[in-house]
Amino acid sequence: MSNDSKGVSYGAGFLILMGLWMGGFLIGGALAIPVWTAMTNGSLLNMATDMLKPENVNAVRLIQVITTFITFFLPAYFTALILSRKPLQLLGFNKKFDAREAFIALAIMFFGALTAGALGQLNEMIPIPDQLTVIFKNLEEQYVAQVQAITNMQTFGDYLVSLIMIAVLPAIFEETFFRGGMQTLLHRHFRSHWTAIIITSIIFSLIHFSYYGFLARVCLGIVLGLIFYYSQSIWLSILAHCFNNAIAVTQMYVLLQQGKSVKEAMNDKLPLWWGLIAVVALYALFILFKKITARRDLTFEI
Repeated sequence: MSNDSKGVSYGAGFLILMGLWMGGFLIGGALAIPVWTAMTNGSLLNMATDMLKPENVNAVRLIQVITTFITFFLPAYFTALILSRKPLQLLGFNKKFDAREAFIALAIMFFGALTAGALGQLNEMIPIPDQLTVIFKNLEEQYVAQVQAITNMQTFGDYLVSLIMIAVLPAIFEETFFRGGMQTLLHRHFRSHWTAIIITSIIFSLIHFSYYGFLARVCLGIVLGLIFYYSQSIWLSILAHCFNNAIAVTQMYVLLQQGKSVKEAMNDKLPLWWGLIAVVALYALFILFKKITARRDLTFEI
C-alpha cells in the first residue's frame, strides 16, 4: 500500500465505493423530486411523462446534473477520502500532461468511437429470443426519449447547453467514478491492470442499461481505461470522454437542424470493416501513447 494509505484495503475500498454508489443513487433520486416540483409546479404522479415535454427541459437538465454528481462523483471522492490522505491523488487528479499526450488521447478516442460503432452493428447481429428483443427495444425507445428530453436542441444556445450537460459534466463525474475510483481500486487489489479495466468497462456498460449499446460501451470503457492506465491522469480520460460525447452531441445537433429525428441522429452504428481499420489505428496509437507517457514519472505503488 502507499504511504498515504489509511490502512483500508483496496478490496474493501471497492465495496465501499459500490455501497456509496447505491446510496448516491437513492439520494439523487430523492433530491430530484423537490427540484422538479420547485421548477415545474408539476404533479409527481405525472413526473415520468412530463419530463419528456420540451417545456420542462431545464428542470430535466438540472436533475440530470445533480443526480450524476451525487451518484458518481461524490461516492468516488468520499471513498478516496476514506482510503487515502491524498484523495485527489488517488483518483488521478494530480498528474500533469502535455499537449502531445492530449492530442494522441483525442486521436485514440476518435478511433475508439469508430470501433465502438462497428461493435454496435455486431451487437445487433447477435440473435436473441423474441421476448428479449421486445424488452430491449422498449428500453432503447425509452433511452431515446430521455435523450430527446435532455437535448431539445432547437437553437445554437441549446447546443452549447447540451454540450455542457451531456459532454462535459458527465465526463468529469463518470471518469472520476469509473477510472479514478473503480479502476484504481480494482487495479491495486488484483494487481492486474487488464482485470481492472475489463471489470470496470463491463460495469460501465451495464450501468447504462442498453443491450444494443453493450459491446460499444465496453469498447469505449476499455479505451478510456487504457488512456488512464498509461497516463495515470484522470484529466486525459475526462478529456477523451468529453470529446466522444461532444462528437455525438454535435452530430445530433447538425442532423436535427437538417430535419432528422432524434432516433436517426443517434444512429452511430458503422460497418464492421470500419472497426477493423480502427483497431489497427488504435494499436499503433497506444504504442505511441505508451512511449510518450513512460517518459514522465509514473510511479504507481500497489
